[in-house]
Amino acid sequence: MKRRIAALLISAAMVASLAGCGGGSADTSSTGSDDAAATEESGGDDLIKVGIINNDPNESGYRTANDNDMKAMFTEENGYDASFAYSLKNDEQITAAQQFIQDGVDYLLLSAADTAGWDTVLQDAQNAGTRVILFDRVIDADESLYEAAIISDMDKEGETAVNWLRDQGLDEYNIIHIQGVMGSAAQQGRTGALNDAVESDGWNLVAQQAADWNAETAQQIVQSVIDSGDDFNVIYAENDDMARGAVAALDQANISHGVDGDVIIMGFDTNTWALEELLKGNWNYDGQCNPYQASYIDEVIETIESGGTVEEKTIYLEEKGFDAETITQEDIDQYGI
Repeated sequence: MKRRIAALLISAAMVASLAGCGGGSADTSSTGSDDAAATEESGGDDLIKVGIINNDPNESGYRTANDNDMKAMFTEENGYDASFAYSLKNDEQITAAQQFIQDGVDYLLLSAADTAGWDTVLQDAQNAGTRVILFDRVIDADESLYEAAIISDMDKEGETAVNWLRDQGLDEYNIIHIQGVMGSAAQQGRTGALNDAVESDGWNLVAQQAADWNAETAQQIVQSVIDSGDDFNVIYAENDDMARGAVAALDQANISHGVDGDVIIMGFDTNTWALEELLKGNWNYDGQCNPYQASYIDEVIETIESGGTVEEKTIYLEEKGFDAETITQEDIDQYGI
């Protein structure tokens, strides 16, 4: 995997010069919360020092898998001295980034809670000699302020889902749209595609509300629509947990859903349990969001450390959508998280 990724990042002349890092072992386990950034550090004088800013690992199955992937890669054994910070709030992430820069990290790895507000921090990092690598999410900043962005194409994720929904050929589209954290790249991409289809195709948004990736909030949103008596036949939830909460409201109201049901259920992230819901026919669609980005980041760092040039500023992860009518157990085994 790493050698394949390296081919995307460096010129042929540099491939042979790439060298891996080695060292001891480290425990980088940590916890996060929705409201505060939490940090942990590990030591090592001869290691590459990285500060990793991520969203709360308890946010979703996707985020847990992403955090575990980062922790497995950025260890002393692999040549890193890693510190972690977690928050779903942009201002808290910015504070953590400023602290990492002051601590003199070599690399700042960032999955931003919001796309805006990072220019000053990134400029400070550049002035301090700290190299910035984005992962998971894009931000609104000049490309000169970061080395690379290893990301999902959130716009494409939304477009793939909306194209699938359009292909269902419903007589009418009455949609409950449950959004993630407003301003996040995932929310913007998945919302933007649906909004475009609503405008171009004349679809009806019965409700469009943010549930901040939370199942309970999504359940409340759907329950509110049910109580209002408004007709709907599609639930477009921007992650699996919110789709699960939406389904809980339908089940309580004895409203059928999934294949041959009254309501189409759509989610994102491809948690194993969510794909199993597709296989059972309880859901209709799930869009993949690939959480395994650490090896890509490691290759970028190896390229830079060896004096090479990162050829691709933006590196998109390969992703797809899954349909309940065609998904197999093999798909679940391969793509479930």
